[in-house]
Amino acid sequence: MRDFWKFTGATLLGLVLFMFVKWFIFLSLLGTLLSSVDTTSLSTTSTALKPFSVYKLELSGQVVERVSEDDQASFAVAEALGNSSQKLYGLKQILENIKFAKENDNICGIYLYGGELSANTATLREIRQALLDFKRSGKFIVAYANDYSQGSYYLASVADKICLNPAGSLDWRGLFSSVQYLKRLMDKVGVEMQVFKVGTYKSAVEPYILTEMSDANREQTEALLDVVWNDITTAVGESRDISVMQLNDLADRNLMFEDVQTVLDEGMVDTLVYATDMKNILTALCDTADYTLLSYSKMQDAITDTNKAKDVVAMIYAEGDIVEEGTGGIVAGKLIKDIDKVAEDDDVKAVVLRVNSPGGSAAASEHIWYALAKLKDTGKPLVVSMGDYAASGGYYISCNADYIFAQPTTLTGSIGIFGLVPNVAKVIDKVGIDFDGVATNEHSGVLQTMTIAGLDKDEARQVQLYVNRGYELFTKRCADGRNTTQEEIKKIAEGRVWTGTQALQLGLVDSLGNINDAIEKAAQLAFLDEYKVVDYPKAKSMYEKLLAAFNGEEIADRYAQARLGEAYRLAKQIQQLPKKPTIEARMEYLIKIE
Repeated sequence: MRDFWKFTGATLLGLVLFMFVKWFIFLSLLGTLLSSVDTTSLSTTSTALKPFSVYKLELSGQVVERVSEDDQASFAVAEALGNSSQKLYGLKQILENIKFAKENDNICGIYLYGGELSANTATLREIRQALLDFKRSGKFIVAYANDYSQGSYYLASVADKICLNPAGSLDWRGLFSSVQYLKRLMDKVGVEMQVFKVGTYKSAVEPYILTEMSDANREQTEALLDVVWNDITTAVGESRDISVMQLNDLADRNLMFEDVQTVLDEGMVDTLVYATDMKNILTALCDTADYTLLSYSKMQDAITDTNKAKDVVAMIYAEGDIVEEGTGGIVAGKLIKDIDKVAEDDDVKAVVLRVNSPGGSAAASEHIWYALAKLKDTGKPLVVSMGDYAASGGYYISCNADYIFAQPTTLTGSIGIFGLVPNVAKVIDKVGIDFDGVATNEHSGVLQTMTIAGLDKDEARQVQLYVNRGYELFTKRCADGRNTTQEEIKKIAEGRVWTGTQALQLGLVDSLGNINDAIEKAAQLAFLDEYKVVDYPKAKSMYEKLLAAFNGEEIADRYAQARLGEAYRLAKQIQQLPKKPTIEARMEYLIKIE
């Protein structure tokens, strides 16, 4: 009995200590969270700007469409747990900061501080356009970097003065797009991928069945890279007064490994200085040594919303892979709730759907399309603003808009459907697992047997017909939305990806423009003179932010994204393979300025 009470007492003491430690860790993380998260949204007073302030825009970290407070909270908690991650910046917030810097008399210029910036081509172009608009104010832009990546240099090229570390480098070598092929790996482990698709150019299935690019995919990828690179070299050439031919010659030489004196001599930068010397340069540009550098978060804190207009243009963000359920990307149910809220809100007079998605689930895309169709039935104009991608499912949810804007370097189209069904029969045989069962009808067990034994000819025929019907519905949605025929859509479909410039020529979009152009068009269609822009989904409460921050799955996902970089999407695809079969409307490869 004595031992019983001894062990019982020790157990209770252990539980008490466990709870104490648990709450200690929680409170420690909470303290770290509150000190790490940008508290802009919690602030009740704005930052008072001093004269001769300079907005320091760091060209490093990851740029997403919009940084919500729970995004920042999740990253902060990951860092508190010892998991370092990239800085996270929102395109929306960066554009707000630049606009505010242009209009505020206390801000005399922008300081672009170079680094490794993770952003795609259309996103960079959006920022670059905002910087060019800022220069119209007559204020200065100066840039500095120890090493310029191609993306950060593309932005820095707008500066009045580009500075480079004498021991640094400038990466200028052109664009490269590669695809990781998994067929040999799958052959080795004994997985056969059963593929069903419609579209000659629908290359999303190729990594599972080929070891190199198909001729069709190589053709479209070369065409896309040519359009994007021409847009980049033209823009840089105009800003630096260097011909496109010369810029291509420099890219062929691979400036990254050239001596920095060559970079200076070729006119790519204006001066070679160390970071500490930038104080003197900024002093001269501000005409005082008493200047103040403002960070991204300080700029956000300084912006106050004084717009009291009653009429609203709703900005709905749709970013990431389109899925039927989950925590990340465009979750159909969550997005539809926001669409329905906007449709029912009498103060909302027009809607802008900001799409940055390579696609995803065809079923989820159809559900979102239907919700947007019902929104249009209310009479509210719907304008789409395309970001880096509005391809496949991303175009599916865009095609019914009253007006569509794309950037010249947006990747869109990819009107095609595919399905993947992994057959792991060889793996099962190797490890010695057997299956048996009974059924009432010939194909009763198809959902179980299709992955462990493969599809027979009749079942494969049925799946292909299912995919074909999905393609017919997709092309019909596009034809109805673009006021043309399915036959005309099918001529430019076949899963082919187009740039925004090409899409304009083909009638898939209505105009080339940015987010602000889309907002102005929506207001124009709704005959609005005074209005305010309200974002959806709306900002979360502090309680919701904390719940999101301590979501283990969310933290793990963001940590993996920060650690794996470009390999993250591939890892997610492999992870989701056992969840197939699903019918997908997706574009799988990315084009980035690195």
